[in-house]
This record gives sequence, structure tokens and C-alpha cells, in this order.
Amino acid sequence: MSLLPRTWSPINRRRWANFKANRRGFWSLWIFLALFGVTLCANFVANDHPLLVKFEGHYYFPIFKSYPETFWGGQFETEARYRDPYVKKLIDANKGKGGGWMVWPPIPFSYDTINYALTQPAPSPPSAADWLGTDDQGRDVLARIIYGFRISVLFGLTLTFFSSIVGIAAGAVQGYFGGLTDLLMQRFMEIWNGMPVLFLLIIMASLVQPNFWWLLGLMLMFSWMQLVHVVRAEFLRARNFDYVRAAKALGAGDITIMRRHVLPNAMVATLTFLPFVLNGAITTLTALDFLGFGLPPGSPSLGELLNQGKNNLQAPWLGLSAFVVLATMLTLLIFIGEAVRDAFDPRKVTGGQG
Repeated sequence: MSLLPRTWSPINRRRWANFKANRRGFWSLWIFLALFGVTLCANFVANDHPLLVKFEGHYYFPIFKSYPETFWGGQFETEARYRDPYVKKLIDANKGKGGGWMVWPPIPFSYDTINYALTQPAPSPPSAADWLGTDDQGRDVLARIIYGFRISVLFGLTLTFFSSIVGIAAGAVQGYFGGLTDLLMQRFMEIWNGMPVLFLLIIMASLVQPNFWWLLGLMLMFSWMQLVHVVRAEFLRARNFDYVRAAKALGAGDITIMRRHVLPNAMVATLTFLPFVLNGAITTLTALDFLGFGLPPGSPSLGELLNQGKNNLQAPWLGLSAFVVLATMLTLLIFIGEAVRDAFDPRKVTGGQG
């Protein structure tokens, strides 16, 4: 029994069959989705707040709500630090209705949690408490990798989404109208594309303190050009087709023709490039973080972890951990992109591959 939606057209079923036939890309998709799903739930996997606390016969969820230390019988009005032995003793020593206890996530550290119970100077090697060791500030490497993976992929997806909107719109206008419009936009893109993008990003990032959205806006200024040439070529090819001329003869407007008749055909070629655009966005963010011009200091970042590995050659677990995660992430995305390319290739015949 087929699990495909009944509303799928035969061509979409053929594309899905071609995608599944590329076993390497098909399994890469599931592995990537599993890893991304785990990192999306990072707050439940790696956190310095317990998932559940029983205290005086009641159950509390510190992972969702902040409680001051005085709530647990302490002295300070600030939020309780549950890894503090004093707070642990307050909860564990509770005598009401069977005593108190806490349920911790699998990794009892957040990305910014400093482990003050280290037995060796930071960066400390892998241990039972810190599975991949700690960085030079005593923070758990595995926790920072989980949060860094999430922010890298979310940043890449967001940048790819907005870049696609701008790039597809620019390419559609160029290809559909052609003539002087195409000529002027092509000259502008040649000038804009000739700028040293990385150096400009570094200069702009050094003028202000970048955050997620500010950095996204800076990179969007240049990343939208990656899809323009593909969309422009498809619109140039399709604008003289008979169905476009027929739509014009029936009085359809240019926007309607572009959106309803030409764009769906152009999207076939565009979709095959999206995984590679996502790869480029993640790589650029990592490079900026490595150079110190990316996300704010203290943010979970794979590039910052690579930089720590460079500065601490005596702690090889730092660089190796970040390298393995980045290599795995980018390799999976490349394999997915190859499978998507095969799926949308009209010359591709369904069959086993890789």
C-alpha cells in the first residue's frame, strides 16, 4: 500500500521514486532530520535546569518556569542555580511527603553552563561528566555542539528562505521582461557580485554588535544572487512558449502569468540548488564565527569552537568535535541535494543508486 498522498500527481510520484532510488540521499535526509529534531529539543536534552522537581509533595517544572532560591527555602531572591550543592541539599533534604528529588536532562549542562566541579584545568578532557570534555571556559562541549548545530541550521534555513524570495523575484523580473531591464540588472549584479563579500561582512560586523537578525540581514545583502541566474534562464526560455502567449492574448496580467504559469516551471531547477545554498549559508556563518565577527560572544557556535581548537592545540577534542559535526552536517546536505537533483531531472529513470 502506497504511503504517498492520493492528491500527488504522477510526475510528483515519479520524483519521489527517483529520490528514494538514491539511497545515499534518502537515508541522509532521515539522518539529518533526526539530528535536527534532537537539536530542536535541545532544552530538554542539555540544560542546567531539571525537567521535574518534587518538593513538599508537589511537582514543579523549572525548565518552563523560573523559581527563586527562596521558593526552595534558600536565601536569595534570584533564580535558583540547581547545580549548586546548596540548592540540591535544600530539595533533597525536604521531608514533606516522601522527600524531594529532581529529574535531570541526559546532559545536565546548557551551552553557557560553567562546570565548577572540574578535576582538571579547563579545557578538560572528556570524562563521565563531560562526554566531549570542556572548552577553555569550562563549558560542556557536547552541550555547545547541540545548541550550535541548532542555531547553524536555523540560521541557514532562514537565510536560504529569504535569499530565495529575493533571488527568485529578481531573476523572474530579469528573465520575463528582458531588454533594458535585464541589461541594467545584469550590470548591477556584476558590480555587486564583484565586491569582496567576506571582507565587507567583517567591516560591517565590526561597526556594530551583530546578533542573529542583524547578521542575517548583512548576509542577505549578498546571498540572494545565487539563484538569480537559474531563475532568469528559466524565465527567458519560457516567456516565448505558446501557453504564455496564449495567456497574454486572453488578457492575463504579467504578474499573473509569472506567478501561475512560468514560476512553477522555474521552481523545478531552483529547488535542486536550495540544499547547496543552505550549505553555503552555514559555511559562511561558521567562517565569521571562527574569525570573531559572527554571533555575539558566548553564543553556541561551531565556528567559535573551531577557533578554540586552533588556540588550544593541547586539547584536540575541541577542534575534532567541531570538525566532525560540521563535516557530517555538510556532507548530509550535499547528499540530500544530489538526491533532489536526481528527483527533478526529467531524464532520470527510476533505479537504484549509491
